[in-house]
Amino acid sequence: MASIQVRNIPDDLYDRLRKHAHESNCTMRALVVAAIEHELRRREWQQRLAHRPGTDLGIDAATLLAEARAEREAELG
Repeated sequence: MASIQVRNIPDDLYDRLRKHAHESNCTMRALVVAAIEHELRRREWQQRLAHRPGTDLGIDAATLLAEARAEREAELG
């Protein structure tokens, strides 16, 4: 398994990471690996989304949202 070494981490960030690991009952290594994996998945999703063709709904999204909100308000009374 490969290793990564990160130097000069700001003290505040390190302390927050340590506290979060403690509160989550996991190691700092597990927390860092999960954060890296999450960021990579997010970036890959953004790249896939950017390459998808657009969809013409025939109406702008703001109008659709306003209509959906009005319908919901009417249902809730």
